[in-house]
Formats: sequence, structure tokens, C-alpha cells
Amino acid sequence: MPKLGVRFMGLVAAGLVLASCDSSDGLVGTDTLGSTDEFATGEGLIADRDSLPGAKLYAENCASCHDGSVPKAPHFQWLEMMSPASIVAALTNGVMAEQGAMLSEDDKLRVAEYITRVDLSDGLPEVRYAAKCEGPAARFDRAKPAIATGWGHDTRRFVPASLGGLEVGDIRDLELRWAYAFPNATKARSQPAIGYGAAFVGSDDGTVYAFDLESGCARWTFKASAEVRTGIVLADGTTPMLYFGDLTSKLYAVNALTGEEQWSRRMDDHPSATLTGTPAFHEGTLFVPVSSLEVVPAANPNYECCTFRGHLDAIDAKTGEVKWQFWAIPEEPKRTEKDGKASYAPSGAPMWTSPTIDAERGVLYAGTGENYSSPADGNSDSIFAIDLNTGRRAWHRQTISGDAWNVACMMEDNPNCPPERGPDFDHSSSPLLIDIGGGKQVLAVGHKNGMVYGLDPDANGKLLWETKIGRGSIQGGVHWGMAAEGTTVYVPINDMNNTRNGEPLDPKKARPGMHAVDARTGKKLWSQVQKDVCGDERPFCDPGVSAAVTAIPGAVIAGHMDGWIRAYDRKNGKRLWEFDSAKPFETVNNMPGRGGSMSGPGAAVGDGYVVINSGYGLYSHEAGNVLLVFAPKR
Repeated sequence: MPKLGVRFMGLVAAGLVLASCDSSDGLVGTDTLGSTDEFATGEGLIADRDSLPGAKLYAENCASCHDGSVPKAPHFQWLEMMSPASIVAALTNGVMAEQGAMLSEDDKLRVAEYITRVDLSDGLPEVRYAAKCEGPAARFDRAKPAIATGWGHDTRRFVPASLGGLEVGDIRDLELRWAYAFPNATKARSQPAIGYGAAFVGSDDGTVYAFDLESGCARWTFKASAEVRTGIVLADGTTPMLYFGDLTSKLYAVNALTGEEQWSRRMDDHPSATLTGTPAFHEGTLFVPVSSLEVVPAANPNYECCTFRGHLDAIDAKTGEVKWQFWAIPEEPKRTEKDGKASYAPSGAPMWTSPTIDAERGVLYAGTGENYSSPADGNSDSIFAIDLNTGRRAWHRQTISGDAWNVACMMEDNPNCPPERGPDFDHSSSPLLIDIGGGKQVLAVGHKNGMVYGLDPDANGKLLWETKIGRGSIQGGVHWGMAAEGTTVYVPINDMNNTRNGEPLDPKKARPGMHAVDARTGKKLWSQVQKDVCGDERPFCDPGVSAAVTAIPGAVIAGHMDGWIRAYDRKNGKRLWEFDSAKPFETVNNMPGRGGSMSGPGAAVGDGYVVINSGYGLYSHEAGNVLLVFAPKR
């Protein structure tokens, strides 16, 4: 048995869990980060899982399927990312109801307690969802259209004043109007959408809400099977629709005015498949990137790594039927055996960027992450141009080669770690298609290595310029998303100094904060490196910007890993406004709520409001569970 650390950080291409290891028994499992009222990373969790009464129940009723022997059954490490309430619901009236029929109500609690390590001796925590809207607040205003900007529509993430109702002069007057505490949550990561006087957002426990923007009451709620990881895509039409994906790789179409499901489908039968990147909607078709969490079970030295391949599917938005499927790695993984140890390759290249539509050229652009197993191939860490009608590869450009990595590389002498050992750099930020004058355009592409590249979409992605902005690391560099106003590209840099995976990093080269470059030349326009305001009492606080940023006329809004929301002037990067979200809030549903680190999605802007999530209990960041809604002072 290889020597394992007492605790390691399971970084994965589409998210993260903490994984516990025992030095003699190998992989035990992964931790969820905190409970519904415990927001410190890892605190409040039951230490000795195997002593719990649910251990025997799980072994007798669940393990035979979830130990990897049933191809479509999610692995145990995947189950641990779910909330206790979601597990109980699955066993009661969900996908596992047949298996759950043999268990008493208390047995189901014990199984959920064993999987999540959250103490359920007093039952599931009390949950208070949003109050149901009544009167005028319950009505959708069709005169206020869907804000068709940002992920799902236009990856430049620029909201013009005609739609957003805000510009640079309004920033200083922003004030908090209301806050909502997501129940059963330690993170808030689903990108909100705004339209019809409502804010639509998904949550950690799978609930999707249609909030009245003014008051915070709920016009309706919808329950997905698991955590809603993608952003919400709002599509206008005779029947306005919402599209989004969950942890189990299930894609949904829901009536935006009623909350009624129109169709759903699982996008991949692989047990570790998931949806992280927000689907792009274009002329009745959804373009859906598919990722996975297989890098986590790969930490088990007995796991035969790895078989998942990233792909992007074109889905008919009316019916949910597949039009075409594009595989980042064209060939299926092949089994090999060395010294009695089986493995599969090529694998990985997960797709977790929201695609960029280029209707004029008839293609879309999307990026990939690392390979999971060796040998690394030519499709990881790449930007692809894919034909909109056929799904055929038009061209692709690999940024760095030889990147194969999984969580086994964070453990000593684990045979599943590829010889390349990373560096686990991904294209996790959507490409931005920008007009630069003279009838020309450039693709501005950020990377976790801290670089921004300018590619020529008319010359098969030819490199026009490259600019080093951040130092880069396994957590970025450029992480979730840049934004652009005109030819000004806003570049958020994370550059954590302690990624907690033993990565050798030079703190002097870190550039956490907001930066801007000229899309025409790649020239740096300004840099605002954020000082560390965390202090010793906040070990999981960092100054950088991991979350996607959002631009409005004359400014950019950024949620930082230290919990501060900051707005920067387009001209010089001067800070215009800031708000500390890493604190408790009074919430409209009278549940405990507080903010924390901000990662994944950024702010949604529409109808004069700024809607943003706070709390990201992953990657050893500060957990939280609030949706915050701002508007200028009246």
C-alpha cells in the first residue's frame, strides 16, 4: 500500500472536495465542507466515520453499487458532495427510492450522516425557504425582457445600460436591498439570471428559485436532483425558458414563468460525469459542455484510472434531443496493464468553460482541462473551434502540452499519478470574441498559468499576442472568467500563495487582483494588485479574484476570495466601491446566513440591480450561503 498523507486537498477540474486518508488503510473518503450552520472549512464534521451506525447500513445497502462496480452508479466520493437532505430525498422519493424502501426513516438519516459526516442525531436541520410571493410581487413583467448577456448568451459578460440599468456613475450609490440564506448550503455557485422583474438562481441543495427582485419573495421554486452547478440560462420567447445543469450531469428545461419542468436528460452515463460550464443558447439549440469529477476517485490506488473524456453536445432546446456530440479526445480510452496494475488512456480534457458562440463564422469556441492519465495527448489545455451545425472540429490550439494530473499526484507514491504530474493548468475561462476595428476580431483567452492570449479566429487560432498578467497556479491565474467592454479586457487574477497541495510558488510573483489589457495589442492598461486584508485569524481567506467578473459601462465588478465585492474604473482601475460580504446577514427567510470567499460565477446585472452569490466552501476557501441583492440608493 502506498504511503498516504493524513489529509490531502482533492483539487478537481470542475470543483473540489477535501479528502481524508489513513496512513495504513488508504483512501477513506472525501469531506463536504461544513454543515448548514457551520461555515468554517471542515469544522463540525464527524471525525470517525466508520464508527457511525450508518457505516453498516451503507455497506449492506449501497456499497455494492457505489464502489465502482456498477458503471452508471456515482462513486462514493461523488456522493459526499451532496447535502444530507438531498441524500435522504433520493432515498425517499428520488432516484434511489426503490433501494430506500427497505430502510426506515431513521436508517435513511444514518446513511446520510455516514456519507456526509454531518451530525444528524437531531434529524435534518430546520429549513426555511423563501416566503411565497403574493399580489403584484407574484407577477412576472413581460415588458422587462431577459438580460441576454453573460454566460449562456455572450461570454464577454458586458451588460449595457439599456439592459442593466447601471453605469459607472451609479456604482458609488449601491446599497444592499436584501439577502437570502440558501438552506443546506456551504457554497453559492450558480450564476443568477435576471428577467421579467425576477432573479433566477440555483443552489447547493438543488433548489432553483424565481425571486422577486424587489422584495426577495419566491414566485416559485423547483427541485433538481442535486446541486445546481451551472449558471441559469434564461431564454426569451413565447414560453420563456430556463436551462441549467446539476451535479449528476443532468440538464433541465424549466418554464420560467411557472417553474414546471419541460424535459430533462442526463448528459453522460459515466459515474463521475457532471455539468459545471453553463450551456450556451443559440437559435433554439443548447451547447452543453460536460466535465467530470473522476480526478477524485483516481486517488484510490486500486481505482483503474481513467475513462472519462470531455465532450460538448448540441441539444434541441424544445425536446432535449441530441443533435450532435463533440469529443475533445476523439478515441476511446484503451486499457493497458503494467506490473499487474490496469489503467486507461487517453482520458480527461474535461470541458467546463461556457462556450462562446461565433454565428458569423458558424462555430463555437470552448476550452479543455488536463488529461487524467498518461500519456498526455494533444487535446488537453486547448481551445477548440467547433462547427455549430455538425459538431466537427474546425481547428484547435493547445496552449501547453504534457499536462496529465489527478488527485493521486497529491499523495506519496500513488501509482495513479501520471508521470507528467501536471501542472493541472486548464482553460477554465470562456474565450471572449472582441471587435478590434477594421472588420477584425480577436479571441482573448485566459489560462490558469496567468497568461492571456490573443488568437486570430480567421487563421485557425493563430497567436497574435500573449501577455503575462499573473504568476499562475493550480487554482489560477485566470480562473473562472474575464470580461470586456469594447477593446478593454478585464483580467481577474487569483494567484493564491498557499494552494495547500505542495505546489512550489514564489509569493513575490503573485499578482492577485484586477488587471486590464488592450485586446488589440495585449498591452497592459493597468493593474490593481489587492493587498492581503485577511489576517492570521482567517486562514482560508485570500486577496485574489477567482470568480468571473462582470462589466458595465465604465466599470467592472469583481468578487474577491477575501469576501469583498469591489468595483473598478475602466480608465485607470481606481476602486470605485467596495462591500464586505464575509459576515453574517439578516436574511429574508430568517435563516442563518453569511458570506465568504467568492468564486465560480460573478455578478448578474439587470433592471438596476446587482445580484451576486457569496460563499465558496471548496478549495479550502471560506464557506458561505448567501445571495446578495444591491441597487442604488433611492
